Amino acid sequence: MRFSTATAALAALGPLSAAAAESPFEQYKAKFQNFLSSFSGSAGIPEAADNVQVPIPKPKSKTVEPKKIDTLTLANWKDTLYAPVHAEATIPEEWLVLITGGNKTCFGRCDKLDTAFSQSALKLASLKPTPDNLHLASVNCDDEPVLCNSWSASTGVIWLFEILPAPTETGLYVKRLNTTTVTSQDIVDAYVAPKEEWTKVESDSYFHPIDGFFAKNGLAVPLGWFFWGLNAVPSWVMMLGVSFVSRSMMNKRVEGMAGGPRAGAGAPAAAAPRGAAPGDARS
Repeated sequence: MRFSTATAALAALGPLSAAAAESPFEQYKAKFQNFLSSFSGSAGIPEAADNVQVPIPKPKSKTVEPKKIDTLTLANWKDTLYAPVHAEATIPEEWLVLITGGNKTCFGRCDKLDTAFSQSALKLASLKPTPDNLHLASVNCDDEPVLCNSWSASTGVIWLFEILPAPTETGLYVKRLNTTTVTSQDIVDAYVAPKEEWTKVESDSYFHPIDGFFAKNGLAVPLGWFFWGLNAVPSWVMMLGVSFVSRSMMNKRVEGMAGGPRAGAGAPAAAAPRGAAPGDARS
């Protein structure tokens, strides 16, 4: 009975001793497998990173700059208009010129027009296709009265020059705008409209700024000064001068009439009747 009990105890201790003998190796094996699994996991990170799609930045749209607006004066207007013209050019350079003014020449009604023209600079630059041969300028007749008078230009209008190398004739078109309701889109629409909707200034007209009779003969600027002088004189002075001249002419006419020969004046006196001879019965 004791032998069987001891045998059973040894049989139970056998597996325990075997498990105790194998446990260190199994532990190292488990650690090694964990190490391999961790190594393989860390090695897979770059592969996952390669699959990440990096967003490509979209190219930025080109910013459209508004067209420059030059200021024309009596001294620089012709050089400015011809500055972008090349000697061999066959396509004319276009100049859209605003004729504006202040309280003297536009009576304070051109402020809205000035704003609309400034705003149209960006819209004109954004046209498709972009008109690279289009340039903008303005003339203020309050600041440049001689230039406006030499051109015979009134305020509230836009002029469109088509300039080729000299001595080729310059095309010129004029369009009047409504100074109270004008918008920047009105100016853009006017530019893209057919030329038939503009008023053409013939090159052989007297006041064409470049090809006109006065311009070619050097008379445009002197006439500009003359008309500016007339406009600078107050109206009451003009009326007084006209009245003085008319009175002087009337006085000379009356004096001429008063100093003329009267009826019968200056004619030789009639001879006195000769008396009868002595002894004549008629005496």
